[in-house]
Amino acid sequence: MHQPPLKWQETTIDGPRTRRWSLDAKQCAELAAHHIAWLGIDVVHAPYNRVRLAPTGSFFLATLEGEGRVWLEGRWERVTAGSLCLAPPRGLNAFHAVPGKRWKFAWLRYEEAPWGRPLVGANSPLRLKQGAEEFARAIAGLQTEWEGERDAAFVRHWLSLVHGFACRLARPWRRGTRVGALWETVARDLTQDWKLTTLATACSLSAEHLRRVCRRELGRSPMEHVTYIRIQRAQDLLESTDEKLEAIAPRVGYRSAIVFSRAFVRCVGMTPSQYRAQLEGAMVSRWIRFRPRAGGLGMNRGQR
Repeated sequence: MHQPPLKWQETTIDGPRTRRWSLDAKQCAELAAHHIAWLGIDVVHAPYNRVRLAPTGSFFLATLEGEGRVWLEGRWERVTAGSLCLAPPRGLNAFHAVPGKRWKFAWLRYEEAPWGRPLVGANSPLRLKQGAEEFARAIAGLQTEWEGERDAAFVRHWLSLVHGFACRLARPWRRGTRVGALWETVARDLTQDWKLTTLATACSLSAEHLRRVCRRELGRSPMEHVTYIRIQRAQDLLESTDEKLEAIAPRVGYRSAIVFSRAFVRCVGMTPSQYRAQLEGAMVSRWIRFRPRAGGLGMNRGQR
């Protein structure tokens, strides 16, 4: 298995046996109506590898056959048929094939303006054990239509299905539930020293029950989700303010900038300072990409 590198870098390796069908917004203008940059179905073998340091849109990956590895919550996780992974924009997104293993998966990348609300957010699940088959069938149906009759109305309907499944899969906790209310409380008070016991008490569940619910619904433990919410908030502050790390760290629940930076690197793949510098360099090009143009929204193809 790959070991986490000391320093992540953008990586695109296909290998000679990769087989791919893909469709992007340049080929099909209908994708832009849903802010979809690119989608497809891949069959890959080692040394296939992808690393995206700060992708501009939400990402979905549904494993259909075989197995691969996806970077989730600071570690490599094995994914097999039936599993579905989601990744928010602006954070480290990495996955690779395993030597000796064939891996078939359907994928979808959105292109989302940096000032808008992404489809996959802090309260979206990270990994699901259901929904992969339906999601992949919709993309396969689009492929069949695109390679066959290519009827505009049918293409539009298949794309609506793909986007609809993505929206359902990314749906956050239902408001009004005890656990949903818990995460709203945590997001409002990130400075509190949240622990599993205090989280469980806050939503009137046992610690073990809360852990099982979070694993089932979010694909992560309760404390991993607290970290996720904190880092998402830190990204917002790095993007929208000039505050120093020493000021941001306590606002998102870390006792020092050093501890905060370690957690940030584990989740995002770069230091907060590197993230801010990269963002500043990318904002101008993204503004050009997303600014309204005569005849519609200017969008270039995203990068899977």
